[in-house]
Amino acid sequence: MTDTIRNIAYFGMVAFLIIATGFIQSWNSALFVLNFGLISAIMALGVNLQWGFAGLFNVGIMGFVALGGLATVLVSMPPEGEAWAAGGARVVLALVLGAATIVGAILAYSTLPKGRLRAIGMIAILIVGFFVYRAVFDGGVAAVEAINPANAGYLGGLGLPVLIAWPVGGLLAAGAAWIIGKTALGLRSDYLAIATLGIAEIIIAVMKNEDWLARGVKNVVGLPRPAPYEIDLQNDPAFVERVAGMGLDPVTASTLWVKLIYAGLFAAVLIGLFLLAQRALHSPWGRMMRAIRDNEVAAEAMGKDVTARHLQVFVLGSAICGIAGAMMTTLDGQLTPGSYQPLRFTFLVWVMVIVGGSGNNLGSVLGGFLIWWLWVMVEPIGLGLMNLVTAGMAEGYWLRDHLLDSAAHMRLLTMGLVLLLVLRFSPRGLIPER
Repeated sequence: MTDTIRNIAYFGMVAFLIIATGFIQSWNSALFVLNFGLISAIMALGVNLQWGFAGLFNVGIMGFVALGGLATVLVSMPPEGEAWAAGGARVVLALVLGAATIVGAILAYSTLPKGRLRAIGMIAILIVGFFVYRAVFDGGVAAVEAINPANAGYLGGLGLPVLIAWPVGGLLAAGAAWIIGKTALGLRSDYLAIATLGIAEIIIAVMKNEDWLARGVKNVVGLPRPAPYEIDLQNDPAFVERVAGMGLDPVTASTLWVKLIYAGLFAAVLIGLFLLAQRALHSPWGRMMRAIRDNEVAAEAMGKDVTARHLQVFVLGSAICGIAGAMMTTLDGQLTPGSYQPLRFTFLVWVMVIVGGSGNNLGSVLGGFLIWWLWVMVEPIGLGLMNLVTAGMAEGYWLRDHLLDSAAHMRLLTMGLVLLLVLRFSPRGLIPER
């Protein structure tokens, strides 16, 4: 079997699974799997850019995805006028003072002569700047969060179209990745993993606790959408007449139509990013990145700046994860910082890359769709299997109750089993790197 036929067979299998979900469960479920599969494939592309191209072990994916979600709120939600009037200016001034403190400490480090004077100068700037920053910031935050805390209590956003938030999410994640990369990319791979995981947790902690930014754990709901609302379609006589002619219920048809619009937008982004990633892979830059990945010492001996190239690919991969995070928050219609868990937004994405094929963009896309389908469907399939196995057991029998209760854990068991089987029989993934 040639590589092309094998790849077509793999994607045909995934398409069959999604279509079968539509026939067996519902087309709403099938489109749900498709939309989140598209987003998962984009996340896998970003991680593959970092790991497959450059060998960077980033386990802070969750943080960059969350920053993309935060960008959706900051860009698309309308500004809260009362909150801005109460303390918005103080919050902005405090952030400027905080940034100025950091810049001042950096300038002191670079300009003062090495020795005790430089250390004292830096410490003095940081201490004084911190207390000034807190004096301005705390009052502004208290004033903002006191304005209608049940429904607002934050500054809001810019009120721009939500589609603008997707590239902004990428830029926000890229900026954070640049800061992280400047400090952490010199570390060994295992220490880099620890650093990125810790920084991701810090990002989530900030989002949970800073209510003035995006309401914290009170969540931001009612985000603007790039697609019409279902109720508007159901009240549109032209739409109702059109779907009635197709023999469809207007309520079901409106839901399917909205999900199809999202699927089209997500597919366009995925195709664009995939084509760019392919061009990067086959360019001189991509060949240089793989050479650095395979032997950093030899690449440095040839005059390549390994740290700078690692920073480039780290920023690019994180930006793609940020775009995916903005898309996912747009699809959900709300930002819920408490839902960002390493299991879903780091471990699962890594499984997608490893199973699909590290170093192969097409394999990452395949892994995104396949692993997401398994993640969603394994639990109901497992429950049905357990019901079949326990059909002959008496009601209340301990083994029957244990097996039925264990069905909720089928996801984790299946992910581990799939990962073990792929690593055993196809260690380079289903579509390995050429």
